[in-house]
Amino acid sequence: MKKQKAWIGKLLHPAQENSAQGRRNFMQKAGLGGLAIGSTFLNSPVEETLAYSTQKVKRLSAPSELKITDMRIAQYDNVPLLRIDTNQGIYGLGDVRDGADKRYALFLKSRILGENPCNVERIFRKIKQFGWHGRQGGGVSGVEMALWDLAGKAYGVPVYQLFGGKYRDKVRIYVDTPTVNDPDEFAQRMKARVEQGYTILKMDVGIGLIKDIPGALTNTSHWGEMRGWSDLDVSSYTQTMHPLTRVQITEKGVDLLTEYIAKTRELIGYEVPLGIDHLGHMGVNSMIKLGKAFEPYTLSWLEDMVPWQHTEDWKTISDALDTPTMTGEDIYHKENFYDLITKKAVDIVHPDPGSAGGLLQTKLIGDLAEEYGIAMAVHHAASPVSFLGSVHAVASTYNFIALEHHSVDKSWWDDLITGVEKPIVKDGYVNVPEKPGIGVELNEDVVKEHLRKGEKFFAPTEEWNEIRSWDRLWS
Repeated sequence: MKKQKAWIGKLLHPAQENSAQGRRNFMQKAGLGGLAIGSTFLNSPVEETLAYSTQKVKRLSAPSELKITDMRIAQYDNVPLLRIDTNQGIYGLGDVRDGADKRYALFLKSRILGENPCNVERIFRKIKQFGWHGRQGGGVSGVEMALWDLAGKAYGVPVYQLFGGKYRDKVRIYVDTPTVNDPDEFAQRMKARVEQGYTILKMDVGIGLIKDIPGALTNTSHWGEMRGWSDLDVSSYTQTMHPLTRVQITEKGVDLLTEYIAKTRELIGYEVPLGIDHLGHMGVNSMIKLGKAFEPYTLSWLEDMVPWQHTEDWKTISDALDTPTMTGEDIYHKENFYDLITKKAVDIVHPDPGSAGGLLQTKLIGDLAEEYGIAMAVHHAASPVSFLGSVHAVASTYNFIALEHHSVDKSWWDDLITGVEKPIVKDGYVNVPEKPGIGVELNEDVVKEHLRKGEKFFAPTEEWNEIRSWDRLWS
């Protein structure tokens, strides 16, 4: 009996451990939970008594005592999945955006070890300086997502609740479609997206479709093959900002590209919103020329017509066109959206949570845009983990239009995670998860099946444990 009382004492709060009142409270609560402490239980092994008495107790973490103990990466295709572990066994998931280097995140490990992951703002301030635009924002953004996932799990609430609640129970999706070099076939592909249930479409209609047609463009021979985004030569067409290439489109070229849009509209009608992306690296004048030719087709937006840094150029284009303009998928942090928004240089902001600094930054960008009467669409092309994380961010943002789904044609993409209803996207919408954190777990077998060659499933990363530099940005 003395042994059993000692065990019960250890279950009490330290201030109650030696208190008779504390022991009475424990016995009363145990009785309310269905425990009949009779002679049978008092004579049973204490382990059995405790197991029975606590079988219905909800075991949450102790958030104030959480500590980050590890961070690991498991990369599939071109997306590094990220996991942050803690001393209490719960962990958070994120990813380092499509096409980003996993080392953008691994570099941060030494700076977050030992921190309480629920202090998301504190940790973000600590690592913010190590993010930058484009994929270079992927490390900070992925860590931030995983921290919110952890905080939600620690407190037993969905991430959107940590952001002040939600405006909507389901999130509208816009869908990208692979380009094909034939207007009729492209239009059929767009129609198929409508038949799949999508209610907003986007198509890539740019000068890459017409670059080999004589008389469609000027000044292309200088740039050779005009290769894609994998071309890292700083003097190549791909790596030269739009106004600096001096490529121009002719009237013939405008007519050829317009045909793609005209035939798509003919098949899908005008009820379905249709956006255009990847017009090509041309200057302001050619973009306005092309935009005016597209106006009869009532497009939802023209995306990334010039680099986002060129605020005045965006203002010039937006003022010249009736079609809404949109940019932002490569911008890191709210502060770098400030000029575009406050000068009303674009009609729609377009952050990617994987570059913008994560989930809260995405919401804050939307909130700032709302103050100036600007709407927000959200870019996404990575894993279903960050996709559902983005769902939480946009569910809590008032001026949201639609979230991009870039993996429609990967039949196994949904299977990378568990915990949500499948298919993830149904009739063009995603239900906002109601489980703690982001609300998903990884399907380890599927992730392992699609790991990038040479990658391991969350292999140890001890080589990133130590800080090796003095990081302060001021003296």
